[in-house]
Amino acid sequence: MPRTILLVDDDETLRGVLAEQLQLQDEFATQEAGTAKEAVEAVEAEQFDAVILDIGLPDMDGRELCRAMRSLGVKVPIVMLTGVDTDADTVLGFDAGANDYVTKPFRFEVLLARLRAHLRQHQQSHDAALDIGGYKFRPAYKQLLDGADGRTVRLTEKETAILQYLYRAGGATVSRETLLREVWGYRPGVTTHTLETHIYRLRQKIERDPSRTRILMTEPGGYRLAS
Repeated sequence: MPRTILLVDDDETLRGVLAEQLQLQDEFATQEAGTAKEAVEAVEAEQFDAVILDIGLPDMDGRELCRAMRSLGVKVPIVMLTGVDTDADTVLGFDAGANDYVTKPFRFEVLLARLRAHLRQHQQSHDAALDIGGYKFRPAYKQLLDGADGRTVRLTEKETAILQYLYRAGGATVSRETLLREVWGYRPGVTTHTLETHIYRLRQKIERDPSRTRILMTEPGGYRLAS
């Protein structure tokens, strides 16, 4: 499943080049925003795996936007781009919640290496043990460990991806269309019962009583994990 990167920069040409270069890696998908307002709307509507954020936006300082994203619950890596190379500027960026600082002009290979490093670190921090409904979820091993009796629940790749995406949503409802796009890569409007079949099988594995769901909840238009 490609990792989705939000590109926030008012330079349309640079955004386009970065989007093209990232998508050529066959491991990334991208979404673009040219203003802080568009970026906030994007993170409120979608779950991203990382953000590449320019410091000089027309409607807000990029550091303030970084701080705002963190206050909205964005926990993924944020790599800031800046044309100013001073220690004070870098410190301000880190204080705002940035994971890294890359100075323009930069080589794409350098940005890519830093992005991959932060994605690995972020994934490893999440792989340790995620709490889901009395289970310890270990995505890297595709398994859930039952905290009550120590039973190990084996998951398929798609089941793991569904739980990861719902977990990142922080208890918010994720639409059926979003899960089909992010987990399977389907385009909007595709008619399929693939998701419902996987949700059914997942519930058979993790719910004490699948007829009375307490972990994986169905909501109008989508699904969520109980908080």
